[in-house]
Amino acid sequence: MERIGIVGAGLIGRAWAVVFARAGFAVTLHDCSDAILDGSFAAIDTSLGDLAAAGLLQDSPAAIRARMSRAATVADAVRGAVYVQESGPEQPDIKRAIFAAMDQAAAPDTILASSTSAIPGSSFTEGLAGRARCLVAHPVNPPHLVPVVELCGTPWTAPETVARARRLMERAGQVPVTVKRELEGFILNRLQAALLNEAFRLIDGGYVSPDDLDKTIKDGLGLRWAFMGPMETIDLNAPAGVADYMQRYSPFFRRLDQEMKAATPWRDALTQDLERERRRVVAADQLGARQAWRDRRLMALLAHKRDATKQSGE
Repeated sequence: MERIGIVGAGLIGRAWAVVFARAGFAVTLHDCSDAILDGSFAAIDTSLGDLAAAGLLQDSPAAIRARMSRAATVADAVRGAVYVQESGPEQPDIKRAIFAAMDQAAAPDTILASSTSAIPGSSFTEGLAGRARCLVAHPVNPPHLVPVVELCGTPWTAPETVARARRLMERAGQVPVTVKRELEGFILNRLQAALLNEAFRLIDGGYVSPDDLDKTIKDGLGLRWAFMGPMETIDLNAPAGVADYMQRYSPFFRRLDQEMKAATPWRDALTQDLERERRRVVAADQLGARQAWRDRRLMALLAHKRDATKQSGE
């Protein structure tokens, strides 16, 4: 089996371990904290059981778990790996140190990728001898249930590095997208930020409650977005397609864009109001249970999309 190294065994790192092990790779998992590593393997066992119950595994949980092992050091994690996924803290200095250790210990052709959510890879790989084999592979949380992964190189990342990473992600069952030019936040988080900014403005302006805002997405836009992106959506939402849509609605959206730019959405008072509202809905000590509920719903949606795709022949 080809080997994958995971450096950082928190919430994202352990989900990556599931992604690669269920796809048939051998996975070596490392964390600087033994307690986090122990907890990660316990959480992985739970995740594999849930995936099996949802019919989302081809192999048994025991067989997949047997492909995983723990590594005492970064060097042990990257040894013999064709690909390494770093999932450490979201701090450039820490990532710089981790990548320096990985670059020193890994074989010259090993791809080194980061799970960073927003930090450009150039900020922590510039000084590395092997910087051409480094890139960002930004997942959506949790990556073993939400398959899209953004591949973003740096100005010095070799094109073949991105191409190899894309092929590997496809083999692992993920849905890779290539970010053509490096930018902070990549694609998904910038789209999410645009939606959040307007959601906060609408709530803060007294137009809608937080609960009704969520309903608008989960029972409205979210239903479309479960199987179509916004480009296909607008192409189907006008009689003659996307050009017709843009001609009909561009004046409204241009006015709206100017209105959005004029308002500041992230007020401290709004943060406090939203925290009170959300804690009325889900108590702080119940967030873990609600996250588990989210994961089960994602599993059910994945199973539905898989079955629907098979039936339609897409």
